[in-house]
Amino acid sequence: MRHVLFDMDGVLVDYDPGIRVAHLAAALDRSPDSVHAAIYDSGIEDDSDAGRIDADEYLRRLGAALDTSVSCAQWTAARREATRVRPWAIALASSLPPRADTAILTNNGEILARQLPTIAPALAAVFGARALVAGQFGAAKPDPAVFESAARHLGWRPADTLFIDDTVGHVEGAKRVGMHGHHFRSEALLRDEIQRFLTR
Repeated sequence: MRHVLFDMDGVLVDYDPGIRVAHLAAALDRSPDSVHAAIYDSGIEDDSDAGRIDADEYLRRLGAALDTSVSCAQWTAARREATRVRPWAIALASSLPPRADTAILTNNGEILARQLPTIAPALAAVFGARALVAGQFGAAKPDPAVFESAARHLGWRPADTLFIDDTVGHVEGAKRVGMHGHHFRSEALLRDEIQRFLTR
């Protein structure tokens, strides 16, 4: 049995943080700069990705940084607006032979896992409970611990797993636990790598 573990943002979907920030800023009547700082400079994004805070604490801290309240619906709408599924990637993941299990491992927290069916329904439909976020394992990529935990959760042997990510360091983290790794750069190269992996 072979297994293919996909990153989400930059591989399965196009994700634009600027759109997310602008959408949330408009919804909250705050400046884009203040929203960007609240998300990316405050540490809450890293804390969420690494599972140090849950969804409710994330929203509470985000609201506190902006001196307002932020609802899950507002956060979800902004993330959805910034996320565009790549149809070819979904088709590829759906078309792999039965001998190849698939899953997602993304640097995100509980809130994204909970809201994925709204943010990216096509991903939720294909991957279901195998759409994993780093936060559920208490570590974020490239920490080797998150790859070990994800493989154990899925019941996969790292040596039988191909991990795909658009960040080189994350691929190196997967390799350190014995996974095969592919640095995503194009659809054609990814298709070739998966084909080689499945026919080894």
